[in-house]
Amino acid sequence: MSNGYSTDGNVVGMPAQNTQEFAVIPASLQELGASYKKDHRCGNLYGASENMLHLFNMIGKVAPTNANVLIVGESGTGKELVANVIHQKSKESSQPFIALNCGAVSPQLIEAELFGSERGSFTGSVRTQKGCFERADGGTLFLDEVTEMSLDMQVKLLRVLETNRFYRIGADEETEVKVRVVAATNRDPLEAVANGTLRSDLFYRLAVFPIHVPKLRDRGEDIRLLANLFLAQLNEEEGNNKHFSKASYRLLNEYTWPGNVRELKNIVHRSYILADQELDIKLSINPAKASASEQSEDCVTVQLGSKLADAEQRLICATLGHCGGNKTLTAEVLGVSLKTLYNRLNEYQTKLFIPDPINRTNHYGMPARN
Repeated sequence: MSNGYSTDGNVVGMPAQNTQEFAVIPASLQELGASYKKDHRCGNLYGASENMLHLFNMIGKVAPTNANVLIVGESGTGKELVANVIHQKSKESSQPFIALNCGAVSPQLIEAELFGSERGSFTGSVRTQKGCFERADGGTLFLDEVTEMSLDMQVKLLRVLETNRFYRIGADEETEVKVRVVAATNRDPLEAVANGTLRSDLFYRLAVFPIHVPKLRDRGEDIRLLANLFLAQLNEEEGNNKHFSKASYRLLNEYTWPGNVRELKNIVHRSYILADQELDIKLSINPAKASASEQSEDCVTVQLGSKLADAEQRLICATLGHCGGNKTLTAEVLGVSLKTLYNRLNEYQTKLFIPDPINRTNHYGMPARN
């Protein structure tokens, strides 16, 4: 989804109308909701840009079918909410919707997470547990960051997709389920196939119907309207009537939003907390993600002839320092999964001092956030 998230986690967007009114007078949630049109909404997704309307059309076509779906989009665009809308518009909407982030589960545990385990099948297994496939039986299983799954597990996942059967860890008999799988990745899946991180046979099993979620920066006026919606939600929750500064409205369209809608929501929230009455979002945009023209001093210099791994290490550590040690934000800035970031940092830990984010400077002399 390339949308914004509401306070309960829903992705939201706004039709491109009455923009000047929003820019002058903070609208209430009721006023914003009244301005929606039916064709600007798809379940809990909202948007009026051409990219979003195309996304709504694709969801409407595939949701009533049983086809597996592969959702492709940058981190922060809201791929899980797209999967949820597909489920809600399916024939099995009353059945479970189970989500698993494959990149956040260690390779040693992901098999148990997916397929479950019998009591005593491994150390610490004190009771029989159902995996995601069993819990999603009859409904939808959402596998986020599927390209982070090991190749061995991809083989096992492929078998389940082909047979609807699997073994719990330690079980002697197979379990049969009927599950629709919706997968997602923030990588180019064809590139992942080419570099060997995604099996081609699994890709074609998952991508029966591929869906691309647009970047926030490709949604035009939706950016400003989403920001107004987030602000209206905060005003309603806090009983205030804060508003954006004119400079903030200009920056909303000028900034590239590498963290997409998740970043927009967080920046509006931070700006809201800092503001007495008028929000200035420039104060809340992290310097590690500001445009190059605004932060020419915030860069990492790499000598020609350096090893690629050394350059990557330098960039990761410098970005971590700029993000104040926030690993989730660092992963978003770098465009990698949180699991990948942790793996890299674990590798560096034995040979490189990772800076304490509370210090003024890090190992590379980059200023850390207070």
